[in-house]
Amino acid sequence: MKSKNYSENIKKIFKKDGFILSEPDVLLDSDYIIQRSGENFRKLMLTFEDDTGKSMCLRPDLTVASCIKYLKDNSKANSKIFYSGQAYRRSSSRKDKVIKDQLGIEILGSKNKSNDDLKVLKTITNSIKKIKIKNTTIKVGDVSLFQKLIESLKIPERWKMRLKRHFWRPQYFEDLLKRLETNSDVDPTSVELDKKRFTEMKNLDQSKEIASRKVSEILSRFDRKIKDPRSFAENKKIVKIIKEFLKINCPIFKLEKTLKSFVKKNNLSNIVFKDLSTIKNLSKINSKTVFSTNFGRDIEYYTGIVFEIYNSSKKEIARGGRYDGLLKSLGSKKNISAVGAAINLNNLKT
Repeated sequence: MKSKNYSENIKKIFKKDGFILSEPDVLLDSDYIIQRSGENFRKLMLTFEDDTGKSMCLRPDLTVASCIKYLKDNSKANSKIFYSGQAYRRSSSRKDKVIKDQLGIEILGSKNKSNDDLKVLKTITNSIKKIKIKNTTIKVGDVSLFQKLIESLKIPERWKMRLKRHFWRPQYFEDLLKRLETNSDVDPTSVELDKKRFTEMKNLDQSKEIASRKVSEILSRFDRKIKDPRSFAENKKIVKIIKEFLKINCPIFKLEKTLKSFVKKNNLSNIVFKDLSTIKNLSKINSKTVFSTNFGRDIEYYTGIVFEIYNSSKKEIARGGRYDGLLKSLGSKKNISAVGAAINLNNLKT
């Protein structure tokens, strides 16, 4: 089957499932995308300057372009859209252009997250079946599980923020784990000085201001810095827990049991991973689905479920996921729920 026929058959499924055509812009403000969607996009983008000197790019990602159009059009809640077009990127060598022909769907502004995740994956898998692509496998991750794990650990808030913020940068993340494990960011001299200042300021008038800040605010800051619960032994244990979590890779129907075993082994709270309903729903679609806790770290805007679908040759033919924070980062005044997926037509061509 030729690419054009693939495209037309897939569009029929999208329309049947209630998705309406949207045509996002090809040219985008490159600085706007980098500032709001993460540095990972910089290495992908094909940029140039317009005649005013403004940095522009060909859209590197149709999800971002679709979200920008959604905001520009002042679209209402619960929009179900689909698009057809090209995403323009650099290759890993940064020399060659890569043009990805994509067909994708997005559900924006809906409040029924679990059902929407399932709807998107079902529509994409049904589309692939329609064009008679057989023996597919699905890989699923959920980046929110990592966020929940980090929140449950007894480490300072600044470390929780660091680890969550840099989860998308694997090498730097590994460096952070080494620093956490060895306490290498803690200066004993600085800690002792903070303790001394804290003791001295406790007797001052709490409402007094020093350098435009109340004494009570300064004391609160010192208190947080001094109360660092980590010790060398505790740090090693915490890093071990994180690394063990990121090695979980199992059939999706075994995930709940695997996580329960992980929680029990590491004496974590039973409520850390209490709601797995969305993942359970996804497991009904394909018995070969595999779940990996380390999956979905290459695109920074994902906030929940992430999935990829592969053909029998192990080529990626579709990918998608939930990205609830993206629209706010692109200019919305509030978080808007969003989930979508795209089929890579290039890898369907025979």
